[in-house]
Amino acid sequence: MAVRSATSDDATRVAELLTELGYPAVADEVAERLAYWLPDQASRLLVAETGGRVVGSISMHAIPYLERTGCWMRIESLVVDSGLRRAGAGRALMAAAERQARAWGCLQIEVTSKRSRANAHAFYRRLGFDDACERSGRFIKELEVST
Repeated sequence: MAVRSATSDDATRVAELLTELGYPAVADEVAERLAYWLPDQASRLLVAETGGRVVGSISMHAIPYLERTGCWMRIESLVVDSGLRRAGAGRALMAAAERQARAWGCLQIEVTSKRSRANAHAFYRRLGFDDACERSGRFIKELEVST
């Protein structure tokens, strides 16, 4: 299993993976997103490959704290091809994300996951993550995009 930085050539496969995760996307949309993701110094998109095929991806951001010195990493998405789960791609991507967090000087990593994804929650716990929902709420407001 090899992990590498994504390139614009990965747009089609990343779109397929995002769609599988439940966030429908097409290659053109993902290519447009990669145009602003890839040059962003506080963001990374990594892919896992086996046999020359992309089998997973992870996207992450470093976000500075104001309430203390340092920053934290937010994993924005993690997906592994459903037919290839439990083969090490997710673990390899998470290990690479943790290395990146340390390189950025992050003090903490956050990942969110829908309550219905019990297998994902068990995976994160095995990697040492704690479910913090007992300590704090997460509030979301969708904004209308003006065109």
